[in-house]
Amino acid sequence: MKKSSTKTRIRYSETDQMGVVYHGNYAQFFELGRTEWLRSLGVTYKDMETNGIILPVISLNCNFIKSALYDDVLTIHTFLKKEPLVKIEFDYEIKNQNNELICTGNTVLAFINAANMKPTRCPKYLLESLGF
Repeated sequence: MKKSSTKTRIRYSETDQMGVVYHGNYAQFFELGRTEWLRSLGVTYKDMETNGIILPVISLNCNFIKSALYDDVLTIHTFLKKEPLVKIEFDYEIKNQNNELICTGNTVLAFINAANMKPTRCPKYLLESLGF
């Protein structure tokens, strides 16, 4: 399935008093991975919203393996888990600049019609971009 990788450098504001990345920031790292994954297909969240589709997160899981620290450069690897239907599911691996695994994770998002706030199928243009 389609994979994307993107890098980010840990800023001081993302750490706690010990210089360790605050656990709540990992949801934002996953979002960065997803948005860049979509961008690699030529699609953006903005495009989807303009076309009446929103993508709320309905499930998030994160497994912490090693601490990420201030000024680390993290690579967020984002993997599409399976063909999207009404939901789209991603797996993540985040590694530091030494290629050490920092965490793994998973998110599930639902395709929602913004006009009526009801679930809808994955847009055809996204399926076509994925080769389905």
